[in-house]
Amino acid sequence: MTHSTFPLGDAAYGIDLPATAKPADVIVPIRSLGENHRGRIAVHLKALDAHDRYYRFGFAASDAQIERYVAGLNFDRDEIFGIYNRHLVLIAMAHLAYAGDGHLPECAEFGVSVLPHVRGRGFGQRLFERAMMHARNHGVRMMFLHVLSENAAMLTIARKAGASVVRDGCESEAHLVLPPATLNTQVTELLEEHMAQANYQVKIQAKQFRDLLNSLGSAWRVPPGLGSAHGPAP
Repeated sequence: MTHSTFPLGDAAYGIDLPATAKPADVIVPIRSLGENHRGRIAVHLKALDAHDRYYRFGFAASDAQIERYVAGLNFDRDEIFGIYNRHLVLIAMAHLAYAGDGHLPECAEFGVSVLPHVRGRGFGQRLFERAMMHARNHGVRMMFLHVLSENAAMLTIARKAGASVVRDGCESEAHLVLPPATLNTQVTELLEEHMAQANYQVKIQAKQFRDLLNSLGSAWRVPPGLGSAHGPAP
């Protein structure tokens, strides 16, 4: 396997510190994304401003560069995770890219982005944990992150998970050695994926219902001036 055609760069910007994350009993539906989500991934990444893009990719990627990155995503090789809100907007996503070096066949790189208005809710932490569990279940021995040294939030999350961090000037690299999969991690991932898929279908149906109500409301709404018994003024 090979790296993504677009550098993952820094893992996140504005990602939640553990102290601000939601309590452990709050369920965050995280689902695997496939080919049919490519368009929404592009919309999500383009919603990041230049500063956020710099933290995510290591440089302020243009819309054209983001489009090339999204077009090059290999859903058969890598794993893409996402969190949708009730409006089916992709508010957070993570990319687990498998290393292509023949000497490192069991390594994967993690990258994540969270939209500004939903930061501070623990989404970055949850995506990191989900990616770790998936990597373990698929035989990955080491997960690593290329992070800008000023990104203290992501480094805190990595260190909390037990990663070793090496700083090289303005950049840092975190390496996390993963334990083998267990029956618990395999069953947990399966259940979480089924729950997230079901949650996504419910959101689709709810959005369709809201759209139907809005369209009916528009059809029955009386245009201004036509509600008067005397009709519109001449």
